[in-house]
Amino acid sequence: MDLRSPRSLCPPSPRKLRSRLRLPLPGRMTLAVLLGAALFSMLSPGKARAEFTVCNQTLDVVNLAVGQKVDNADQTDGWWTIGANQCVNVIREELTNRYIYLYATDVFGHAILDGSTEMCIDRRRFSIRGIEECWQRGHIAARFVEVDTLEQVRWTYFLTGNSP
Repeated sequence: MDLRSPRSLCPPSPRKLRSRLRLPLPGRMTLAVLLGAALFSMLSPGKARAEFTVCNQTLDVVNLAVGQKVDNADQTDGWWTIGANQCVNVIREELTNRYIYLYATDVFGHAILDGSTEMCIDRRRFSIRGIEECWQRGHIAARFVEVDTLEQVRWTYFLTGNSP
């Protein structure tokens, strides 16, 4: 043990620590500018993300399937599980279709949206091209609700207990 430097066993005072951490003026200004720019970028409204979001405002968990045109062909995708009072982004890119189709079931598989557009679904996770001859192709025919997004690039659909 070295007795010549007993101060090395004691932690430096807060004043000495601050003086060691103090940056010269140009460095401080750079740090302040960087922190200000980071804060500004977080708080300023950037480019809005375009998406289709479904919010479940019921008291039940729902399973959701979505239909839309993809490369000029009808396509259905599923399943998204949405808890009570939760929202899920089901289409993350800019909406290019005016009409989006939704089919929802409760946890027992009973339809909770009664639509008029017949499209294909499956019991497990799926992505199905085409909406014709669902049964013949080994799928299930379901009646989807048509949602008119009014040609917006971002849309939120609220699933309530008395949805159309």
